[in-house]
Amino acid sequence: MRKALRWLLALTVLIGTLSTATAATAAQSEPTDIKDRLLSVPGMSLIQEKPYPGYRFFVLNYTQPIDHRHPGRGTFQQRITVLHKDTSRPTVFYTGGYNVSTNPSRREPTQIVDGNQVSLEYRFFTPSRPDPADWSKLDIWQAASDQHRLFEALKKVYPANWLATGGSKGGMTATYYERFYPRDMDGVVAYVAPNDVVNDEDSAYDRFFARVGTEECRDRLNAVQREALVRRKPLEERYAGYAAANGYTFDTIGGLDKAYEAVVLDYVWGFWQYSLLADCGSVPAKAATASDEEIWNSVDTISGFSAYTDQGLEQYTPYYYQAGTQLGAPTIHFPHIERKLIRYGYQPPRDFVPRSIPMRFDPRAMRDVDTWVRHHARQMLFVYGQNDPWGSERFRLGAGARDSYVFTAPGMNHGANVAGLVPDQKALATARILQWAGVASPAVRANPSAARPLARHDARLDVHDVEREPALRP
Repeated sequence: MRKALRWLLALTVLIGTLSTATAATAAQSEPTDIKDRLLSVPGMSLIQEKPYPGYRFFVLNYTQPIDHRHPGRGTFQQRITVLHKDTSRPTVFYTGGYNVSTNPSRREPTQIVDGNQVSLEYRFFTPSRPDPADWSKLDIWQAASDQHRLFEALKKVYPANWLATGGSKGGMTATYYERFYPRDMDGVVAYVAPNDVVNDEDSAYDRFFARVGTEECRDRLNAVQREALVRRKPLEERYAGYAAANGYTFDTIGGLDKAYEAVVLDYVWGFWQYSLLADCGSVPAKAATASDEEIWNSVDTISGFSAYTDQGLEQYTPYYYQAGTQLGAPTIHFPHIERKLIRYGYQPPRDFVPRSIPMRFDPRAMRDVDTWVRHHARQMLFVYGQNDPWGSERFRLGAGARDSYVFTAPGMNHGANVAGLVPDQKALATARILQWAGVASPAVRANPSAARPLARHDARLDVHDVEREPALRP
């Protein structure tokens, strides 16, 4: 009996020794350098590493299924970037909704929590586009599933709290991600995110343009817009020369005349989207006596005459496809312009997507998201600009929302942020972001007015600017 007990004890010790040795060997084999750890994620490959003081910055490709419902039916390479601070810090998951920048930058929540930042290029924006492209696989659920799959892969590398954020279409993207995968993130900060619940009802935009800014500024803008249509013939001749000189064509929209009117009708919207009331002084004061050059320059500066060329539209085909299939698009009226001067009006997204790509609008998608936010939002913050037309149709919270907020930054445009809020809201928003990220100090938890960003401002890394897209793209 004693021999059996001694044998059993020896066997137990041996197994324990082998287990410890195996664990030690496994620990030794795990990479410690962050680049190696990222590249150890299945499907991850390095494009480039760029140095930045205090960080490591990587541009990477990540292999994603074309169809998350049927992952065996092909893959594509989705471009991401990682701004690495420390694996013990919280991570901000940023989506711009378009192409991803391959230069180091830090979004406002990343500065507030002094964390890492993972940025994702939206599917179907080149080079993150399947080849061949099955456009039916470009929808908000597939895009949210891209984020979910990447999060699951990187959560092992960055185990602390995660926040989702994005501006404009990126804010919409962060919201849709939360709707479909509400257990992934510890909080969401969505900036200037439009919410077009009923695509055919856009009167909120008309009310916005009737009262935004001052009457003097509105009159200046309206007059220049109208004058550009009054002088259509000479300015279109200039447009034709401009297009020829730059090799621009108009096959997708259907001609130079349609493109010209689209640019002009974007003018007032584009001003308020990207400019401030203080910028009204740059608008010609007397449009009727302004030169053709002054009218052209003002419209080109604000709307951009290249926007509706084939070359200008090509990069944004995925956006217009989504606007015409799920997101919706605004339609506004122009009471200051005689009907005879407007030939096409606000053109639908279908006009900006090649006819070879089929499109069909689903009115259920935005209603579903809106209902979910109203009844189930948890730890979500929406920030809007008072003078941003895209905020006319916004996300709102219902009785079912918890620890969630909708704030408006006075006087701000499509670049509204937490820093632009009134002091009490700024402090509360900052405190909640810190709390959701798991880095709020006892002082901040006790008194939100003590909340401050944890990282110092970096003039190169924290460039605050509106994410400039041509007008009528959020």
